[in-house]
Parts: sequence; C-alpha cells; structure tokens
Amino acid sequence: MKDILGIHHVTAIASNPQKNIDFYSSLLGLRLVKLTVNFDDPTTYHLYYGDEIGHPGTILTFFPWQDAPKGVHGTSQVIATSFLIPENATGYWTERLKKHHVAFQGPIARFDEQVIAFHDPDGLALELVAHKSAREREDRVWKQGPVPAEQTIRGFYSVTLSEEGYERTASVLTDKLGFSLLREENGRFRYTISGEGASSIVDLLCLPYSKRGRIGIGTVHHVAWRTPTDPQQEELRKSIVKAGLNATPVIDRKYFHSVYFREPGGILFEIATEPPGFMIDEKKEELGTHLVLPTWLETERNNLERVLPPVKVGEKLVVGRLGV
Repeated sequence: MKDILGIHHVTAIASNPQKNIDFYSSLLGLRLVKLTVNFDDPTTYHLYYGDEIGHPGTILTFFPWQDAPKGVHGTSQVIATSFLIPENATGYWTERLKKHHVAFQGPIARFDEQVIAFHDPDGLALELVAHKSAREREDRVWKQGPVPAEQTIRGFYSVTLSEEGYERTASVLTDKLGFSLLREENGRFRYTISGEGASSIVDLLCLPYSKRGRIGIGTVHHVAWRTPTDPQQEELRKSIVKAGLNATPVIDRKYFHSVYFREPGGILFEIATEPPGFMIDEKKEELGTHLVLPTWLETERNNLERVLPPVKVGEKLVVGRLGV
C-alpha cells in the first residue's frame, strides 16, 4: 500500500480576495469549494478552489494577506504550480488568456508535453500542461463554471521546486515520500509517485547560483502531499522525525488532517489526509456559496463578517457590510 498518492493541495499568498476569486473562478473556471477563514488567523480568509467537490489533487488555496510584502521568487520555493488540461485544449486556453489580457508564453515543449506559462494578478507562477492523463478526470469537472466542460482544468499536473542543491530534497522525496526519478532534462529532474499522470509529478530545478526566494504575496506558502488514512499519516510522520526533520503534531484542519515539516532545502511540506473532505459541512450544491466557520468561531461570526473584506461569488455578495 502506498502512503503518498501525489499532490493534495497547494497553498499560496494573495493580496485582494475579490481579485483572487475573479481570476481563479471567473477566468480559470475553478470552483470555489470553500469560503472560510485561516484557522490560525481568523481575520484572514482561506479560499479553496478545486473541481466539482474539491477532490484531493485539485485543490489550490489562498491566504489573502493584503498588507503583506510582495514575495521574491528564487530558490527554496515552489516556483511553478502546473494545472492539467486536455491535450486538445491549448488553443482554447491561449485564446481565453488573450481575451482576458493575461500575458503568457507558449505553448512550449517540455519533455513530451505542451506547456502554457503565465502569472496570476499577484505574480504567482502558473502553468497549463496538456497531457493525456486529463482523461482520468473527465467525470469530475465543474460543469457550471464559465469554461466548457471539455476544456476545463483537471486539477494539478505537477509542482516545480527550485533548489540551490537538489540532492537532499530529492532524498526526502524518494526515501521518505516514495517518489522515484523518472527523467532529467536541462537541470530539471522529474520525480513521480505513481507513473506520469494527474497530480503525481514533482520537478526539481537545480539552480546553484540563484538567490533564495522570500515568502510574500505571489508566492507559494506550502505544498501538501496526500495520504489515504490517519494511521498512514502517523507512520509517515514517524519516518520523517526519525530522519531528523522537525515535524509538527497532527493538526485538525476540519477538511483534512495535517502534519507540517520543512524539507532540507527550506520548502514547507505538508502531509494531508484525503478524508473527510469539503462536504463535511456543506452540501455539494452549496459549496463555496457562503462563509463557513469552524464551530469554535461561530460565536465570532458577526464580528468577523464586519472586519473581513466584502466578497462576491458571481453576482452574490457573500460576505460584507451590506450582507450582514
């Protein structure tokens, strides 16, 4: 039985929450599956995007820290988050990006893929990768969004990690998380957990003379790897601690359980369980349509809705002074 099944989610830092919702939901066509708050900082939103129900492997999340400094891209960071699209969808997406005045590069060839590279409004590096594995997720697409179902994003394809020296990070991926080296091209080392396919790939870029990145708006906060059960997560945690890495205790994030640690290059990793998922507190048709709070914050709802910035989902004001 495999302990790690691939990417669970990626969490990044944004500035304005409404700008973030408009880009990822209205332009990229991802479903906002959960509108909640940062459990460690409840006056900040935590926005979750994904497929129809936010399956693990499709979840991109954001902390909109409006007063945070701009991040600096460099080593010891996730420097690209890559979405999976159907093989015949590159033309649709280049036209859509042009229509919305989003600058992009590509499609360019990488290994045997076609890649479109661009940035979100805060400078977060994104990619669309056309690959045959998109067919694996045809039955999970969000069909009520602005993008035709046959062209939709199908969750993650990969993440790219930038390291000054990649060997120690590679050792954690292979020895502790179960990845294996698939191929190498121009200093890009590709690792996979279950064969080349949806959300199973990590690229390591070895950049020995580059400057170290700095976290802030437009950068990735952490990448989470998914594991099926709590017992498997605990075994992984023990293995990580035994390797001399400082792992947190298990933390209940309501929609999954989490263990955090920094790999030797400095990137924050998380091990996240697949259950319980986002329908633990909302029905499928209600996902992302109102502010959801954990039980221990419900008594603070009125105050939080006063201090959180107003946001609309579609044309509906979900949180804000006019909605209280």
